[in-house]
Amino acid sequence: MTTPAPPSAPALTVRGLHKKYGSQPVLHDVNLSVEPGEIYALTGPNGAGKTTLIRTVTGLAFPTEGEVRLLDHDVHEDGSRARAYLGAVVEAPAKFYPQFTATQNLQLHANLAAMVPGGRRVSRDRIREVLALLELTRMADRRVGTFSLGQRQRLGVASAILANPRVLILDEPTSGMDALGIGLIHRIVTDLAAQGCAALLSTHHLREIATYAHRVGILAGGRLVDTVDLRARQTAFRFRVDDPHTAARTLEGRPFVRQVSPRAPFVVAHLTGEDAVPAALTALTTHGVRVFEAGPDHFDLYEYYRERVEQA
Repeated sequence: MTTPAPPSAPALTVRGLHKKYGSQPVLHDVNLSVEPGEIYALTGPNGAGKTTLIRTVTGLAFPTEGEVRLLDHDVHEDGSRARAYLGAVVEAPAKFYPQFTATQNLQLHANLAAMVPGGRRVSRDRIREVLALLELTRMADRRVGTFSLGQRQRLGVASAILANPRVLILDEPTSGMDALGIGLIHRIVTDLAAQGCAALLSTHHLREIATYAHRVGILAGGRLVDTVDLRARQTAFRFRVDDPHTAARTLEGRPFVRQVSPRAPFVVAHLTGEDAVPAALTALTTHGVRVFEAGPDHFDLYEYYRERVEQA
């Protein structure tokens, strides 16, 4: 049986990953990690290399250089044990036998998963449970060939979470879904993360992913050009002041301030929490800085993404 990674270790680690097809480079020096309980969203324009990265991370493609480790097992040298606790959908929608029902397809998936070293058996009750989670109970005994795109997408996620994975990797899991289906996938991924599962998603739905992802990696031209920690952005506050540069110098180094920068006519401070706002106001006014307005600094991930991709 696979030995679980210690709680302090990343569940997924990518180091120095390069990938070429022939002489054509697709990925260049990609480094990332996903902690247990973390939701990491990977985004980028079409052709940026997202699916190639997902395929390489899941062991479906081999890197030209670098390594991928799942729960401290090398995906490409110790593949079966590395993937024993992995649930994934690559190049959605997932492929199923159209002549079989949803239940039959999941049973086949469960049988195959149990055959690999370290694989776990999945009960019929668990199959019924994941069909209910994905709101597919009424479709359980219907042939998958009759499913809509959104229903096949949900069945793909059902297959990925069937064996209670420790690492979940989903390639564009909400493509072709309506708003209710998108919200359903978001809730399921959030619940799994709360239980300690590490989730890596590729997506174009930036404004939606910003509501529940912890970090967002921006891939452009095969390079990971930026990683945005959305948790840190939640504690950013801006103060409209008469002198942003003086305000920044005043707040810099304070124990309740993690980072501060002027952005005229504001000074933007990443605080230890909302309860630090009164202390920031006191510090500013005590040092003669006039404050006209204070509030959260709402972060627009889409605009930030657009700027970073254009720069890249």
